[in-house]
Amino acid sequence: MLQLSFVNFKKDTYVLVEGKENPDRFYIIQSGHVKLTHQNEVPGSQPVVLGPGDFVGVISCMSRRAQVETCYAISDVVCIAVQREQYIELIEKNTAVALKIIRTFANRMRVVNETLMEQTQSSTSRDDYEQLYNVGAYFDAQQQFDIAFFAYYQYIKMEKNSENAKKALKRIAVLKPRVNAPYVEPSQDLVRKYPRGSMVFSEAQNGPDMFIIRSGSIKISKVVDGTEITLAMLKAGDMFGEMALLERKPRSANAIATEDSVVMSINMQNFNQMVTTQAQMVDRLTTTLSERLWSMQRQLVNTLLRSNPVAQMVDMLALQLEKMRINVSKGSQFMTNFTAEDIATMCGLSKNDQARCLYNFMNSPLIRIEKGKILIPDCLELLKQAEFYRKQLQRQNQ
Repeated sequence: MLQLSFVNFKKDTYVLVEGKENPDRFYIIQSGHVKLTHQNEVPGSQPVVLGPGDFVGVISCMSRRAQVETCYAISDVVCIAVQREQYIELIEKNTAVALKIIRTFANRMRVVNETLMEQTQSSTSRDDYEQLYNVGAYFDAQQQFDIAFFAYYQYIKMEKNSENAKKALKRIAVLKPRVNAPYVEPSQDLVRKYPRGSMVFSEAQNGPDMFIIRSGSIKISKVVDGTEITLAMLKAGDMFGEMALLERKPRSANAIATEDSVVMSINMQNFNQMVTTQAQMVDRLTTTLSERLWSMQRQLVNTLLRSNPVAQMVDMLALQLEKMRINVSKGSQFMTNFTAEDIATMCGLSKNDQARCLYNFMNSPLIRIEKGKILIPDCLELLKQAEFYRKQLQRQNQ
C-alpha cells in the first residue's frame, strides 16, 4: 500500500542543495512557494518560483544524479515526499501526477533546448518551416543526400510557392534517382527500419509519434547558423521524439540514424493507453526524460565556458564520461568513439573556431589521439580538470 509522508520546510530553509549526491526522493508541493537557483546561471535567466501542485527534485531522483539545482522555501512550505521506489505505485494510483511530470518535462526540455541554442550560437534556432529548407541545404552541402532529400521533401509539403521551394524541388528532382530515404510520407508502421545515414525526422517538421530504439543508434542534432550541433547520441532502449508528441508542436531537433537502426513508433493513442496500463513503461519514460534534462542542464553550464574553447572541449568530453557513467579511478584509461572534431561540434564551435582550437585541444596532456579517436589516459584527471574549470567559472560569476 502506497504510504507517502508530509514534510514541512520553514521559510528561508533549503529543500534541495545543488550538487548533493544520491538523492532518493522528490517532492510535490502541497502549500507554500519555493525558488530554484543554479550555481552557474545562464546570463539573463531568472530564478523559477514554484507553488502548490508543482514538484522539485524529480530530475536528480529519477536519473540517480547529483542535484542539478538548489531549492529553498520563500514561505513556509508543506511537501509530499515520494521515494524513488514508490514512483511506479504512484503512477498506478494517480496517473495524472505522472502525466503532469512528463508534460512538464517536455515543456522544460523545449525551453532549455532553446536556451542552449542561444548560448551556443549567436542567433536563435528557427522552428518555422523555412528551417526545413535550411536543414536540407546544410546536409546537401555536406553531401549527405538521403538526409537532404528527406528535409527538402518535408519542406515542399509545407511551402510550395517560395523561392526556396523552387530550389528544393529542383534538388529533389536531381537527388531522387540516387537516394534511399525511408518514410518520407507518414506511416502507420509500428516497427520501422532506418539505414545508416537516413533521417527519422527533421527539426520544424510536424510529427505525431515518439520512438523507442530497438537496435542501432540515433543522433539528435540541430542546424544553427550553418553548423550542426549534436545534442545527444542515443542507443537501443532509449526514447526520442516525445516533445512533439506531448506538446503537439513541430519537432525541435533532427533525428538521424548513425547506423542501421530499428525503432518502434508510439502515437498519441498508444501513448495514452501505455500511461494507463503500463506503469513500468511510464517509469522508464520519466527516467529517460530526467536523464536527458540532466544532460541538457549540464550542457548549459558547458556553454558558459565558451570564452575558453579548450576548457569547453575538456568539459564536454568529461560530460560524455558522466553520461556513460564510466567508473573511474586514478590512472584508468578509456578509449572513446569520439573524434576531436565530434567534441568541438558538440560544443557548437564553428568551422573557423575549430581550426583555431583543435590543435591545442589535441595536444593537451589530458588526451591522446589514436586512430583518429580520443583516448583518455587518466579519466579521473580529466574529470578533475573539468570540475576545476566549472568552479573557476562559478568564482568569476560571484
